[in-house]
Amino acid sequence: MVIQIINLSYHDIFKRYSGVYKIFREVYQPGLLGLEIRNITDKLAEKVHKIVLKEDEISYKFVNQEKKILSLVIPGSIKSIKELSRKILSSGDEDLGYKIANVIKNYEEYDSKVYKIGDTDFSFDKAYTMGILNVTPDSFSDGGKYINVKDATGYALGMINDGADIIDIGGESSRPGSEPVGFEEEIARVIPVIDRILERKPGAIISVDTTKSKVAEAALQHGAKIINDISALSFEPGILDIVKQYKASLVLMHMKGTPQNMQDNPAYDDVIQEIYDFFFERIQMLGRNVKNVFLDPGIGFGKTVENNFEILRRLEDFKSLGFPILMGVSRKSFIGKTLGLETNEREPASAIIESVAVKNGARIIRTHNVKYGVQVCKLLNNLM
Repeated sequence: MVIQIINLSYHDIFKRYSGVYKIFREVYQPGLLGLEIRNITDKLAEKVHKIVLKEDEISYKFVNQEKKILSLVIPGSIKSIKELSRKILSSGDEDLGYKIANVIKNYEEYDSKVYKIGDTDFSFDKAYTMGILNVTPDSFSDGGKYINVKDATGYALGMINDGADIIDIGGESSRPGSEPVGFEEEIARVIPVIDRILERKPGAIISVDTTKSKVAEAALQHGAKIINDISALSFEPGILDIVKQYKASLVLMHMKGTPQNMQDNPAYDDVIQEIYDFFFERIQMLGRNVKNVFLDPGIGFGKTVENNFEILRRLEDFKSLGFPILMGVSRKSFIGKTLGLETNEREPASAIIESVAVKNGARIIRTHNVKYGVQVCKLLNNLM
């Protein structure tokens, strides 16, 4: 069973849900939310439906005959959804009642989370910047520029001086069609850079972008604080044990397929629902003792241009998962395809899209241009 609070105030989203659930047009109003409960039993759905009717509200049911899946959606406000969770609790179904209450809590307290990473407190009532450092020969934007340890260190220190809160180091390209490298090569690229940065800036917060447990362990041993796994533990689940052992922070990203095939005609019935359900399942895997978790919807990783824009517009729909959203949109191809720009021409557009992401709920901006990213965060933080 998956529970999600969705924003039904967009006309096209309301229309889409109306088509699936046969929601009355008269229900629509600005600011309308919906509590969606997916993969629910028929017996429990009937019980919830009766409770909703007693409150003079309406629930709508959808049965996917092909997949044999039953789902409910209850349009309303946070107040009415809270009341529903209380009624379900009092009716004796504590499991569902507490799960709904937890989703509401996640949604309402999204901006209240505080993570301590290293010696730094990250308070997510505002947004932060993560500077990208690719120590690879073949990354899509800056491959080969920082393969030398001295150059990579100098660039990282420059980003820190420009205000980067986190430096994210990647030793393997994940651009569409890229080929994997062995863990020995990845370690050889990444670890000397971590060491050199921390020699110069002992308090720097370093993230390592890897899907390999051996690379993750080496990085954490050498002082990294965050593991950024684009496979969300799908490639090597053992990363989870290493993250727990070192009390590190973890980024889980959604990707459809692998870097080699992810852009081979990606397709979704509902991109937001599929990503949400993926994260929901991943979160169940985590258990206890994972210090801090971030969720990255994976712009450009198995997504069409249209998918990317829908994710940006509907970031709020991920809030009820309960973890800060990290977004990497910098210089990505959907910007180039939309505006007809080459990679090196996408800086201003990237900053605009980063602004939209922060406004809609992103709390970490992963960016190539830290100066612009810092400006985006400072401006938007003053509007929160």
